[in-house]
Amino acid sequence: MEEFIVETSARHVHVNQETLEVLFGKGSELTVKKMLSQPGQFASEQKVKVVGPRGELNCSILGPCRKDNQVELSFTDARTIGVSVPVRESGDVKGSTSVKLVGPNGEVTLTEGAIAAKRHIHMTPADAERFNVKNGDIVAVKILSETGRNVIFLDTVVRVSSSYSLAMHIDTDEANAAAIQGTVKGTIVEIK
Repeated sequence: MEEFIVETSARHVHVNQETLEVLFGKGSELTVKKMLSQPGQFASEQKVKVVGPRGELNCSILGPCRKDNQVELSFTDARTIGVSVPVRESGDVKGSTSVKLVGPNGEVTLTEGAIAAKRHIHMTPADAERFNVKNGDIVAVKILSETGRNVIFLDTVVRVSSSYSLAMHIDTDEANAAAIQGTVKGTIVEIK
């Protein structure tokens, strides 16, 4: 079976330009700190506080700016700040959880936007053809961990776009469940 990289996606924030300017000042732009595996995506130098009823977390902003604001938390992160988040695909924020973002120049209360991202595999159309899957398919992925805590993640969404690069994304709670450290590989073991 062909393998692909499995990456741990820590808590982070996506903002639109308007929110960025409220948080960091008029005319602000995101500054690249580190490029990510998905083409054109980057971790920025900018960080914000994500505030809930019981606490706050420091989070990196990922760029470039998006159309909608979104906060991706693990369930552990959400409990830490006292909110409950739905499991959603990235971009599906309608009716999700409210949190406050605090930057050095201002704050914004999001009426919706906080989610736990559904685990997913980014694929190009050529990758999808090779794996015999299509956009939106649900698959099971086996991950062999060097620690011996091997897992099979069910309910993993396949996301296909020519702008993607082959990689699976899980959150920190999922990575901790498998005691994942460093680079690990996954294989699709079932297609629903």
